[in-house]
Amino acid sequence: MSRDPRQFASDDFCYLTTTGRVTGRPHTIEIWFALDGDSLYMLSGSHTSDWVKNLLRAPDVSVRLGDATFAGRARVVERADEDGLARRLVLAKYQPRDGDDLTEWGQTALPIAVDLSV
Repeated sequence: MSRDPRQFASDDFCYLTTTGRVTGRPHTIEIWFALDGDSLYMLSGSHTSDWVKNLLRAPDVSVRLGDATFAGRARVVERADEDGLARRLVLAKYQPRDGDDLTEWGQTALPIAVDLSV
């Protein structure tokens, strides 16, 4: 049975697994996310995060949402319209839940998309 990633849209976190660019071993992080159709968006606070470097080297990743795992292809968001969408979706999901003001982070973080294979 195929799972629909949208059923996990309200989950707090997803688990992104990249392939280590040095070791070649799986590397999993827990991260905030937002979904739009079959694309999952995340914001990296640092443009030099290991997980970002890993997906730039090997963009085939997996994402665990709830009890389902999806294959996907990761990329840095470059189109202006999609950049704005990614930032709006993630901030809209997490700002109401977080006591901190996420505005600056939402403006300066690096938007990453994973196009899920569903």
